[in-house]
Amino acid sequence: MTFSEGGDFEGGRVRRRSGGRAVAAGGGGLVGVIALAIFLFTGQDVTPLLGGGGGQGQVEDVGACTVEQANTDPTCRFSATVQSLDAFWSATLPATGATFAQPAGEVFEGATQTACGAASASTGPFYCPPDQTIYLDLGFFQLLQSQYGAQGGPLAEMYVYAHEYGHHVQNLTGVFDRADRSGGGAESDSVRVELQADCYAGMWAGDAATRVDPDRGVTFLEPITEEELAQALDAAAAVGDDHIQQQSGGGVDPHTWTHGSSEQRQRWFTVGYEQRSIEACDTFAATTL
Repeated sequence: MTFSEGGDFEGGRVRRRSGGRAVAAGGGGLVGVIALAIFLFTGQDVTPLLGGGGGQGQVEDVGACTVEQANTDPTCRFSATVQSLDAFWSATLPATGATFAQPAGEVFEGATQTACGAASASTGPFYCPPDQTIYLDLGFFQLLQSQYGAQGGPLAEMYVYAHEYGHHVQNLTGVFDRADRSGGGAESDSVRVELQADCYAGMWAGDAATRVDPDRGVTFLEPITEEELAQALDAAAAVGDDHIQQQSGGGVDPHTWTHGSSEQRQRWFTVGYEQRSIEACDTFAATTL
């Protein structure tokens, strides 16, 4: 996958936090991680009840990136991808009746503090609704390959960004408020939320090679190859609940799923990629997932 040649990507769209530190067990960092885990699973923000803080580090905006940097540097790739997602969803979302607003983006190292609680590299990429921010520790992709056997590749990384951006779209359309994310199971609302975000990621991927960047006057992406598409699908499979359970050495238990199986995640990404339709991505209307 490559961004199309022509001009530079503007800076200031995402920020970088460096020097964050995890707080010792029993301190604010641990409390924050607990708060974040509760929020991501149930949707309830308990940070005010638990208190706690965490190392903040230094924050700076990610500056302008050349196309070459966007194609090779993970931070610039994140920034450029978010700009592509902005263009897609600002044009697509109004048809739902929702008002579009850009999410913030943050790349961090070690640890960071969010409106959902403290996060560390082990948290993985996530979207925090209270501050409408996508958080990313770039070390996650190495973990995805080393621990879960993913192939990796630029489009695999961009699938992750687009999935988290999909959660922002769900926040704007009220899906987060309507869904019951307090439980798990193969047909649960928790799984339907995640599979819809996968489908939204597929919608973006299917569009990005034809949508023109208004700032540069060329399409955001070159046409996606079959090999690149396979890498994105491989990443979707790597984060399937059944695959993660297998990799952890335990048995596969669909009653505990919160994100969907590898097959489901690949299938719903493909639905979005091929049909490019909000209606087609309505996992809550699907009789089977």
